[in-house]
Amino acid sequence: MKPPSPLLLAMEGRAMFEWASFALAWPWLKNAPRGDGHPVLVLPGLVAGDHSTWPLRRFLSQLGYAASPWEQGPNFGPRDHIIKGLVDKVRFLQDKHGQKVSLVGWSLGGAMANALALRMPDRIRQVVTLGSPLTGHPKGTNVWRIFELVSGFRHDDPRLMELVDGKPSVPTTSIMSKTDGIVNWRMSLAQETRIAENIEVSATHLGMGANPAVLWAIADRLAQPEGKWKPFERSSAWRSLLYRDPHEFRLADLIAP
Repeated sequence: MKPPSPLLLAMEGRAMFEWASFALAWPWLKNAPRGDGHPVLVLPGLVAGDHSTWPLRRFLSQLGYAASPWEQGPNFGPRDHIIKGLVDKVRFLQDKHGQKVSLVGWSLGGAMANALALRMPDRIRQVVTLGSPLTGHPKGTNVWRIFELVSGFRHDDPRLMELVDGKPSVPTTSIMSKTDGIVNWRMSLAQETRIAENIEVSATHLGMGANPAVLWAIADRLAQPEGKWKPFERSSAWRSLLYRDPHEFRLADLIAP
């Protein structure tokens, strides 16, 4: 699987407009679906930290959720002490709030969230990933060399398969974009089951965490009552424009690998 093309990588510059649109769309975002205020742990992408997920956590807090940063510093990959810290964090949040924890992971953070849910499904309510490499080979991204450098893992390390192996064990939504310039969009496709789905949006990889359409979709997913998860509804006119079925052909397929 090839990484996104140089054209798509260059188009990541559009992310600045997505970050700017976060503030402009705030009045609209305050009307997003609200849930029961359960705890939500937000995991950042490769080499990013909690500062990168501040808009997302601010948005979720506004909706009444107990949105928590991961507090592990920059994300340098699934090192043993990081995984242990995440396990402890999930246990702490569940014990504190008396509810299962939802995980929202951006890029590498989503792959780690997926692995965490496989490890402790009794404590995880659902997983939402944003442009995350959920399948395939690390060389299908434009940052695999950076990943090797900062994580200490080689791209062919069998331990990395723990991040992508196995069917989702809890309700899982992968939000992905065919114009992602960092991760090949096919790597972001979750294995669809009765509790796992994919939602295509128009977004950059670097702007997903502040993209208003992405944030609304996250709110919609988290607002579902526990134990009553249903696939994302696209039938309304405005939703059919913003949220697509990734299996349908569109012009973006002509430039996506």
